[in-house]
Amino acid sequence: MQYVFNFGAIFQGEYTDWLIRGLGTTLALALCAWILAFVVGSLLAVVRLTGSPIAHGVVSLYVAFHRNVPMLVHIMFWYFGVPALLPQGITDWLNSHGSEFIMSCIAIGMVMSAYICEDLRSAVRGIPPGQVEAARALGLSFLQTMRKVVLPQAFRIAIPPLLNQTLLLVKNTSLAMAVGVIELTAVGREIDNTTFRTFEAYAVVTVIYLLLSGLIMAGGVLLQRRYRPLGVR
Repeated sequence: MQYVFNFGAIFQGEYTDWLIRGLGTTLALALCAWILAFVVGSLLAVVRLTGSPIAHGVVSLYVAFHRNVPMLVHIMFWYFGVPALLPQGITDWLNSHGSEFIMSCIAIGMVMSAYICEDLRSAVRGIPPGQVEAARALGLSFLQTMRKVVLPQAFRIAIPPLLNQTLLLVKNTSLAMAVGVIELTAVGREIDNTTFRTFEAYAVVTVIYLLLSGLIMAGGVLLQRRYRPLGVR
């Protein structure tokens, strides 16, 4: 029997509103997780560059743990496991404020922070050591050297890999559907279950993800042109 395509079934009734809300949840989850990942990853990179063997070992263990355990397992751990260790009052607050969204955000952000940490550490290696030595010779402390000399250049160098991590983070938000987050992929599944138009439902979701990824890549290109490393044309 020949399959009859009917994309109109996906854009009728309340399904369009579902898609818009799902996309909004995906963007909100991606943004919150990215901010957490960027802040934690930057701090980890600075700690790792202190030269302390203990700090280096702790951060290395953190990075290895988050990079070698599937992200879905992290999401399950934060959603099902961590609340069991928290006081009842905090658990109740989480449950009344969307614990599935909060815990998924934390899980995704913590995993991606390990990748961002490594990207920044690699970028720092591309900075001539003489700049750090000159900054310290001028009387800047380690943190001042990191904040005023090293990290601004490292962020410029790390734009391409950070762009890749951003794309990966956005795509990984789809895993949050496993704990009940009604993001874009979950909406596609609900539309499929309601309309029985499997191909059309997931084709629309796929196109939305492609457009979103294209916008992120275009923004990354603009950032690369605007903040390219000094001396690079």
